[in-house]
Amino acid sequence: MKKIGILFHLVFLIFSLNAQSNIKISDFKKLDWLNGDWINNNPRPGTNGNEKWSKVSDVEWKGLGTTMKGSNIIFQEKLRLIMKDGFIYYVADVKENKEPVYFKFTELTDNMFSCENPEHDFPKKITYQRDGKRLKATISGNGKSVDYFFIKNDI
Repeated sequence: MKKIGILFHLVFLIFSLNAQSNIKISDFKKLDWLNGDWINNNPRPGTNGNEKWSKVSDVEWKGLGTTMKGSNIIFQEKLRLIMKDGFIYYVADVKENKEPVYFKFTELTDNMFSCENPEHDFPKKITYQRDGKRLKATISGNGKSVDYFFIKNDI
């Protein structure tokens, strides 16, 4: 009887782990609103910025975040959203880091997503929340939080 109880608990554990990690490729469709050019409407004084996102395939998005001061690029990050091993990841590649940083999706709805990497120095969490043609991106961790506000450019 003890073996059956242990077996039952083991099967339950495996089932619940699979249920949590079994993100479907169709979940990527929930990200379609991200497509396009998003203009930062709260940049630091003297700067402007944007994020451009495009769907590469059913399991990959590419993005580019750029901050400019005049005609000079002062910050740029290559971004990707990818499906890997049954999970969706937000991948940020900036020259300050040796390797791209992976943030695992923890929540995904029709108008928002959150992803986390508790091992990263900062940020540890990234959240994008859409409200029509407005987008709020928040990076947070270590008791600090920074909001970026964007408006969709319909050109």
